[in-house]
Amino acid sequence: MLIGYARVSTADQDLALQTDALTKAGCEKLFTDKASGAKATRPGLAEALEFVRAGDTLVIWKLDRLGRSIQGLIELAAVLSARKVDFRSLTDGFDTSTSSGRLLFHILASVAEMERELIKERTIAGLAAARAKGGNGGGRKSVMSPDMLDTARKLLAAGDSPAKVAKLLQVGRSTFYRHFPASKREPD
Repeated sequence: MLIGYARVSTADQDLALQTDALTKAGCEKLFTDKASGAKATRPGLAEALEFVRAGDTLVIWKLDRLGRSIQGLIELAAVLSARKVDFRSLTDGFDTSTSSGRLLFHILASVAEMERELIKERTIAGLAAARAKGGNGGGRKSVMSPDMLDTARKLLAAGDSPAKVAKLLQVGRSTFYRHFPASKREPD
């Protein structure tokens, strides 16, 4: 029996492309998840693994839908193999029922993990570059503009309380104190 498994990373993504391809490939039963591939617990995958029996084939649309960690993919392949269950990827074009399919699986699993690591490295480098340029490194842009900060400094120097300045600038106290931590010590 062909058992299909489809996964998207977020709830606003659509499973239709994958489920249509799996149905067209002859899958009689489909299991789905809307969760990151990096998560270890995915209810749909757990159900699919519980459902498959010896002689069945777990069919996926693409290798990265099954998982992103090479260790996790290889462990899953070993579990399936021990249970005499094969698996096939429609877009990657492999089937672990053949020796060449098993080799291709290991190569593609390595590439999927490398791609994830490269994305992670680029994200970290981008955040570091943003910090070097004086940004906050990917965080939310401050609601306090340079003009607001200048006004706040002048009002504080004139003797206005931090609470009053925050209210005049229409920002929360926590936002104000993030920019002027020394003013926390002053009485309101």
